[in-house]
Amino acid sequence: MQIEDIILTYEKDLKLVEEFLDKEQNSYVKLIPQISSHIIASGGKRLRPLLLLISSDLFKYCEERRHVLAAVIEFIHTASLLHDDVIDHANIRRGRAAANKLWGNTASILVGDYLYATAFRLLTEDGDPVVQRIISSATTTMVEGETIQFIKSGDAEITEQEYLSIIEKKTAILMSASCALGAALAGQPQESIRTLSSIGLKIGVSFQVTDDTLDYVGVKEEFGKNIGMDLREGKMTLPLIWALKKGSLAEKEAVIKIIKHKSAEDEDILTIIDFIKNYGGIEYALGKAAQYIGEAKALIKSFPDSSARKYLLSIADYVLNRNN
Repeated sequence: MQIEDIILTYEKDLKLVEEFLDKEQNSYVKLIPQISSHIIASGGKRLRPLLLLISSDLFKYCEERRHVLAAVIEFIHTASLLHDDVIDHANIRRGRAAANKLWGNTASILVGDYLYATAFRLLTEDGDPVVQRIISSATTTMVEGETIQFIKSGDAEITEQEYLSIIEKKTAILMSASCALGAALAGQPQESIRTLSSIGLKIGVSFQVTDDTLDYVGVKEEFGKNIGMDLREGKMTLPLIWALKKGSLAEKEAVIKIIKHKSAEDEDILTIIDFIKNYGGIEYALGKAAQYIGEAKALIKSFPDSSARKYLLSIADYVLNRNN
């Protein structure tokens, strides 16, 4: 089953989430909906809301609260993107000009703050302490992950375990929360909530490892950002971490010099990409992503057979095999 088929199955639910996003991002300060709409409407497959909806279906929970909380998750995700693009000095987001390039850093940060505040207002109105703990813990962890990544920027000595820890915190944790919420909304015991949380975390890690690998092999028009952007920003990702473990001392020194200066030219980018490919960095990273997906699918299969279970398995496959 393709991701487009799953999105079509949940079309009505996702439309309700979109309507809620439109309603709650509104403000008399016109710049706020202008910027938030730019990024919310810029594409993306609403993967996190979709994970929440499917996970709740796994336990046959279909109440309106799931649409509200799916919107909360998407507001948090969108706010993090606005802030990330400022931190990364990004020019492109999902194939369009990044908000910070159109309206400036200050406006992007303030609108990101507004979306975070909106998400937590809605969370307070929901009033469920279990749900509040899941989302507040995830949001705190996301900020920690972004901060660690900032500290480690340009650090050529970063280990694979440190890299994986960063992406768990920065990216995977919100997918983990999305899945856990499905079980929490259905009133499931902690064991089920933990299992869904683990499924989301493993899918999220694979998503980010794959995303980082596409930075070296993707096509700009499909991928939605310039190839080699992570290198230009001094980010050490798994394909390069692996290649540096395997390369010669002279090769390592040349690559590290480029990374530390965070000023790679196109020629430098091509040199590093060739270095990564020569030492199997792409294959190693994709193999690691496949390992996480395999673990996620094993956990998914622990649940009784159902349409929702099939959808989760299909999303796991999509995350591993996507090209954008």
